[in-house]
Amino acid sequence: MEQPRQPFSLQKALRNLYITYEIVWNVFLVFIILLICAACFAFGVGAGYFASLVKNMPVPSYKEMKKDIYNYEETTHIYFANQVYLGSFRSDLEREEVSLKEVSPYVIQAIIATEDEYFYTHRGVVPKAIARALFQEATNSSMRTGGSTLTQQLVKNQILTNEVSFERKAKEILLALRLEHFFKKEEILEAYLNVVPFGRNSSGHNVAGIQAAAKGIFGIDAKDLNLAQAAFLAGLPQSPFGYTPFTSDGQVKKDLSPALERMKFVLKRMKRLGYISQSQYEEALKYKIAQHFAPPQPSPFEKYPWLTMEIEQRSKDILAAVLAQKDGYEKKDLQNNAPLYQEYIAKAEKQLRQNGYDIYTTVDQDIYDRMQSIVAKYPYFGHDVIRTETNQAGQTVQKTEPVEVGAMLIENKTGRIISFVGGRDYQRQQLNHATQAYRSNGSTMKPLLVYAPAMEMGVVQPGSVIPDVDLYVSTPSGPYRPKNADRRTHGLVSVRQSLQYSYNIPAVRTYMRTIHQRPIAYLEKMGFTSLTQSDASNLSLALGALTKGVTVEENVNAYATFGNSGAFVDAYLIEKIVAKNGEIVYQHHSTPIPVFSPQTSYLMIDMMRDVIRQGTAASLPSFLKFQADWAGKTGTGQDNKDAWFVATNPNVTFGVWMGYDTPAPLEQTYKGLSYSKRNLLLWAQLMNAAYDVKPSLIAPKQRFNMPGGIVRRAYCSVSGLVPSDSCQKAGLVRYDLYNTKFTSREEDRSLTNGRFVEINGKRYVALATTPREFTKDGIILSKQMLDKLGIKEADAAKLFPDSYTAAEELKENGKRPDSPTARWSNQTLIWSALREPDVIGYRVYRAIHEGASFQMVAAIRAGQPLSFNDGLGSGVYYVTAVDIAGKESSPSNVVVKQTKPAETPTTTKPSSSAPASEDAP
Repeated sequence: MEQPRQPFSLQKALRNLYITYEIVWNVFLVFIILLICAACFAFGVGAGYFASLVKNMPVPSYKEMKKDIYNYEETTHIYFANQVYLGSFRSDLEREEVSLKEVSPYVIQAIIATEDEYFYTHRGVVPKAIARALFQEATNSSMRTGGSTLTQQLVKNQILTNEVSFERKAKEILLALRLEHFFKKEEILEAYLNVVPFGRNSSGHNVAGIQAAAKGIFGIDAKDLNLAQAAFLAGLPQSPFGYTPFTSDGQVKKDLSPALERMKFVLKRMKRLGYISQSQYEEALKYKIAQHFAPPQPSPFEKYPWLTMEIEQRSKDILAAVLAQKDGYEKKDLQNNAPLYQEYIAKAEKQLRQNGYDIYTTVDQDIYDRMQSIVAKYPYFGHDVIRTETNQAGQTVQKTEPVEVGAMLIENKTGRIISFVGGRDYQRQQLNHATQAYRSNGSTMKPLLVYAPAMEMGVVQPGSVIPDVDLYVSTPSGPYRPKNADRRTHGLVSVRQSLQYSYNIPAVRTYMRTIHQRPIAYLEKMGFTSLTQSDASNLSLALGALTKGVTVEENVNAYATFGNSGAFVDAYLIEKIVAKNGEIVYQHHSTPIPVFSPQTSYLMIDMMRDVIRQGTAASLPSFLKFQADWAGKTGTGQDNKDAWFVATNPNVTFGVWMGYDTPAPLEQTYKGLSYSKRNLLLWAQLMNAAYDVKPSLIAPKQRFNMPGGIVRRAYCSVSGLVPSDSCQKAGLVRYDLYNTKFTSREEDRSLTNGRFVEINGKRYVALATTPREFTKDGIILSKQMLDKLGIKEADAAKLFPDSYTAAEELKENGKRPDSPTARWSNQTLIWSALREPDVIGYRVYRAIHEGASFQMVAAIRAGQPLSFNDGLGSGVYYVTAVDIAGKESSPSNVVVKQTKPAETPTTTKPSSSAPASEDAP
C-alpha cells in the first residue's frame, strides 16, 4: 500500500523561504559592501577635501605655537613712586595674566562642564561632536550644539581668525591636534582662561581673562571665586556681551535673567558630571549674585587725568626710542625725522596697550593728591574773563576763561618729578600747564640768562655796581627803552640789589655786556627746548621775552641747577618700564651736566636768599609753616600777564605759574592781595601740603654749603672796586661775597676829596687857584668813571647826592674874563652873563660914596640869578667876573644908587686905582 505524499504547498513554501533568505542576505551583503565602499569613498573624498583645505597652511613648530597661544593682549599697569599702584594703562581691553594654580577649582570645573566635558580625554577634537556639528550644518538645523573643544577655541582665538568657513575649521582641527601634541592639558587650559572674553566689568570696560573678569565683575581675585560666581563667569564666554551684567557706561543691566539662566545651566552641567552635589547646586542657586557685583571703579584717567596722560606720552616716547634703537636708529634720528618718529610712536603705543608692561613713576601719590586738593580749594586766583570768539560755524560765542595754574616739584640731585599741578579743570582745558604750556618767564629769567652767566664769565659779581638810570638802545627793530616795574630809577645799585628788587634796567645793562658771548647757550644746557634764533639777539630776553616761551617744568628744572651746585640734571617722570616676563625694558639713569661752577651757583643762591628775606618775595616766610634754606625769584610777564615764583633748597626745587590761557593781565588786586602775593601764597600752601607728607624732603635741616673759592670783601658802592680812603670817608663802603677767581684788586680811584664848581648844571673839579667862595666841598667822582659806567653827564646829578658828585675838568681860556655890564632895575643891581665858558661866578663891590674904598659884598656863582640887592641906602657898585683859575676881570661900569627914588641912578667908569677884593689874585 503506497505511503501518502506530503502536501506540495508546504515544501514549496519552505523552498521559497530559503530562496528569499538567500536573496535578502546577498542583497544585504551587497548593500553593506556598497555602503562600506561609499563610506570609504566619502572618507577619501572628505580626506582629500580636508587635505586640499590645509595643503597650503604651513605647519607651525612648537616655538611658533607657544609664541602664538601666549601672545595675548594684556593690560599695562602704572605705579606711583615706591611701587604704589595707580591703575591700568588706557586700553580697549583689560586683561591680567594669571596662572592656573591661582584660579578657583570651581572655575575650572565650570568651564570644562560647560565648554568641553571630554577635555581631559580627547586629543584636541571630538569626532562625534564634529560629525554632529556637520550634520546640523548640512540639515540647517535650528539647534546648534557646537563642535569646538577648548583646544580648538584657543586655536581660533590665538592663531586663526573668527572667519566662518570649512577651510578655517579644517585648519582649526589640524592645529588643535598639533597643539595637544606639544602642550599639556594644564597649559592649554591656563592659556584659554587668560584669553577668553568675559564681556564688560563694573566700569563698562571690556575684559578678557578670568583674573580681569573676577576683579572687574566681583572685585575679587580669580582664586577667591565661590561656586555661584564661578558658574556665573563660566557662562559668559558663549555670548560675552549678551550675558554680561554691565552696560558700556558701567551700569547694571535692568534684565539679568539671560545671564542668570545661563548660570543655572552651568550649575546643572556641573551637577550632572558629578563636580558638585545636589545641596551645593541648590545653595548656589540661592546666592544673590547681583548683590555681590563690584562697584564701579574709576579708571586712572578719570581720577588722575593730568598724570595718566603725562605718563602715557612719556612712556610712548621712551619705548619708541627703545624700539628704534633696537632697529639701529638713534634718538636724534627720531627727532629729525617726523614720519620715522610717528612710526615708532605707533609701535610703542600698540605695545603699551597690549603687552602688559609695568610702568613705575617718580610721583609721590600723597603729595600729588594734596596739591590737587589745594588748587581745587584755592580762593585767590582772581576773576574769570569772558572772551568773544567765532566758532567753526561762523557764530559769535562767548568763552569763559579762568586763571590757570601750573606747578612742578623736582628733586635736585636726581631730577625726579615728585609732583606737579597740570591745571584747574581737565574737562575744560586738556592742556597740561606744567609740562605743555609755553609762557614768558618774566624776571625769573634774570638769574638763568643774565646774572649767573655774567658771573661765570667774570663780568660781574654780587657787589658789582650797575647804573639804574634811563636806558635807550637803538636796535634793528626800533628803539628799546626798558623800564622798571615801579616806573622809577634808583641810581647806582649793586647786582645783589638789582636782583633783590628785580630792577629791569640793570639786568638789561648787564646782559648787553655779555650778549656777544652768547649766554643763551646756558639756557640750552639747562633744557630750554623752545629757543629760536631771534631770541639770541633780543635784549628783552633778559626780562623773559621769549619768542615761544618756556614750560613750568623747564623753568623749574633750570633753577634746580643752582640747588645742585651748578650741575643740570634733566627732570624725569618714568623710573622704569618692566615687561611681563620681568625684563627691564627701560631704566632711567640721571646724568649731571656741568653748567655753572659751584662758586657761581652759590653766589646766585645767596643773592636769591635776599629776594625772600627782604626783596620781592619778602612776604613768603610768613605764609610757610616751616623753615628751610630757600632761595628764589619772582617773575612777571609783560603787562602782568604771567606771575611766577621759583625757589630751591638743598633738596628740592618748586615753581608755580599763574595766568590766563589766552594771555591777559592778571588783576592787580583781588580780595586784598596783589597778583604776586596771590602766587606766593599758593606756592606756600602747596609747599605746606608737601611738607605735611614728607617734612625731611621738603625742609632739610642742612643749608647750602659755601664752596671754597669764595671770599667776603669790601667794595666801594659807586664803583664796585676796592674802597679808597675817599670812599671810606664818604661812607660808601659795602660788603659782599666774591668768587676769588674774579675778585678785583684795583683800588677805587674814581673818588677824591676836594672842591668843585657847578656851571649850568654841570660839575667841574676846582683848581688850586679857584676862589673858595665859588666852590663846594665833597667827594668827587671822575668823568672816567661815568664813562665806564655808561652814564651820561645829564644823568649824573640824578645818581649822586650833594655829599659826593661826578665832576670833570674845566679848562680855562688863558686870559682874564671880559668885564660885565651892570645896571639898576627896580632898585636891584643886575648884569648880564658872560659867554666865556670858564667863568665860574661874579663878585659885587660897594663903596659908601664916590671916592671911597670899594669892598666885596657878594659872590654870585654862575647859574644863580645874576642880581644883587643889599637893602642899604645910597652907594656906589660895580661887578667883576671870575674864571676857574681865579682870574678876575676888570670892573664893570660903576652904578650909583641914590637914596631919593625919583632920581635916576647914574653910572660911571671907576678909576683904575679902585681897590680890588682881598680874595682877588
